Formats: sequence, structure tokens, C-alpha cells
Amino acid sequence: MVYGGGKVGLMGVLADAVLEAGGEVIGVIPQSLVAKEVSHRGLSDLRVVGSMHERKALMAQLSDAFITMPGGYGTFEEFCEMLTWTQLGLHSKPCGILNVEGYYDPLLALFDRALAEQFVKPVHRRMVIAESQPEPLVARLLEYQPPTVDKWIDLKEA
Repeated sequence: MVYGGGKVGLMGVLADAVLEAGGEVIGVIPQSLVAKEVSHRGLSDLRVVGSMHERKALMAQLSDAFITMPGGYGTFEEFCEMLTWTQLGLHSKPCGILNVEGYYDPLLALFDRALAEQFVKPVHRRMVIAESQPEPLVARLLEYQPPTVDKWIDLKEA
């Protein structure tokens, strides 16, 4: 699953390129946003759901991996939620960032600071796979091995 907006912007360009190459594109949008956003009507499959929670659950179900490209608040939130779901063991799918022209450098620095200040364990920091080009990102996503952590908060350590 690639996160981002509708017909306009990076997501629209990506969807159009996939469709032009004969690929399949599934879009998932909540009913409340159909009127507010430009939904891409040329997709192979456009699924309208009742809420953002349903959207994320369906996207997680349909996806083998998650790739985040430059975007806004919704993109940040959706990526971090999928990353959290991986950390909690709700799924074991890789989470990647396509860091176009260093767009996500500040977010990656925040993740590094959280690691340095021991809010994030090293095994969980390694769950974020970031590359500046699509090919190496996809290669790393295909090689991904989810962390195996039985207990990531121990009261003895706290």
C-alpha cells in the first residue's frame, strides 16, 4: 500500500503510471472524504468505506507492505499507525519511506532521537526502512524480517 492523496499529486501520478503499464490499483476512501477530495475514478477498484478506521484496516488487510511518499498529516499518521501495528505485532508487514530529496530527514531524525533517548528500542527503530530511490526501497522491503520481541516493556527496566 502506498500512502498519499487522490487523483492529484504524487499518488495520482503513481496510480496513472501503474494503470498505463497494465497494473491494478485499488483505492480506499471513506465516504466522508468522497465529496471533499478528488477521488481517482479511473482506478481498477475504488472502495468506499464508512470511516478512516475502516480505511486503514482494509488497506492493511489488502497490503503486503507499506510505502510512504512525501505527504501531509494524513500520510504521516497512517504511516506511523502501520509502524505501530508492526511494533505491537498486529501484523508483520514492512514499513518503508521513499525519502524523496530528503523530505523525511526530519522525521527520521526524530525517530533517531527517540532511540537515543530510549523511547524506542533498536529493534523497533530498524523497522523503518528508508531509501531515496524506489528500487532499493522495494528490494529492502522484500528482504524484511519482522522483529521478534516477546516483551518490549519490562517493569524491571522501567
